Amino acid sequence: MRMDVHRPIVNRPFPDGVSCLGRLPIARRVPLCPTSILLIAISAIHAAPQDCAPCHKAQTAAFDQAGMTAALSPAKDSSVLRKHPLLTKTLDQYRYEIRAAEYTVTDGKETLRIPLAWAFGKGTTGQTYLFEREGRWYESRVSYYAPLDGLDLTIGFQNTKPANLLEAAGRLTSPKEAAQCFSCHMTQKVAGVQCERCHGDFGAHPNMKKLGKLSTAQMSDFCGECHRTWEQIAANGPRGILNVRFQPYRLASSKCYDANDRRISCTTCHDPHRTVETKPAFYDAKCRACHVKGCKVAKKDCTTCHMPQLDLPGSHRTFADHWIRVVKKDAPYPD
Repeated sequence: MRMDVHRPIVNRPFPDGVSCLGRLPIARRVPLCPTSILLIAISAIHAAPQDCAPCHKAQTAAFDQAGMTAALSPAKDSSVLRKHPLLTKTLDQYRYEIRAAEYTVTDGKETLRIPLAWAFGKGTTGQTYLFEREGRWYESRVSYYAPLDGLDLTIGFQNTKPANLLEAAGRLTSPKEAAQCFSCHMTQKVAGVQCERCHGDFGAHPNMKKLGKLSTAQMSDFCGECHRTWEQIAANGPRGILNVRFQPYRLASSKCYDANDRRISCTTCHDPHRTVETKPAFYDAKCRACHVKGCKVAKKDCTTCHMPQLDLPGSHRTFADHWIRVVKKDAPYPD
């Protein structure tokens, strides 16, 4: 595996993810919680997909329904919570209830009621919530999972034991972590991933990013800003099956990965303007672009063997392992 294939991208749309207090004029500051200096960097002009549509019809046609478009919403506007007026879950001595974006946690003796502020994720596979308390952001200890059509522990909480009611409600996030969450799920001051999140400031339209010119390694780093880069996982983990959902890291570990070959770039297989295609047959032509002789074992559905769906504990779903390989029976998870 080549250790030098990744290079950091310069001039990214959000160099730091957030701006420091005072870096922007007061009229352009967008506080995300009452007493925090956590501010998303915003530009003077914001463009919605419909503003880009006259010239970029193909890219914007399906974007409104894409998962990334609904990556974030105010909890009160969550389609999941509107569809489910009441969600409940009992875990050990704690009972959880989400009713109309109000989050209630009780141990039978004490009760904590907090309004949920933000819903992360469209809800197609799941949705996690953030609430604010004393100027700090907390990640909800329970999340909605579509396969269950209900609540269960948020990923990362499986091996935790709350010491008090507040810890039972959620996990305190650092300002840096919260900033990264909003940076990836919000575009300037608009919830969800919009055109400018990837292409840059609409106000500088002639100089907006032309991502199609990026090399495979650069594209991997660019997508890795939110999906984690090879360097991030290699240096900080997680190790084992927990990193199966970080596609840039897994892909770069593949024997066939070439930092300069665009046939294995992220966008060769995935159109970020559309919902991710889940049918294996869709990817066969992508595989044959390199493997012209085909496979000795099968003629179709290449990914079912070479990019197997693996279960991520606690997620209630499987992820396609992007470490492309010949998978051998009972072989350990490569990492």
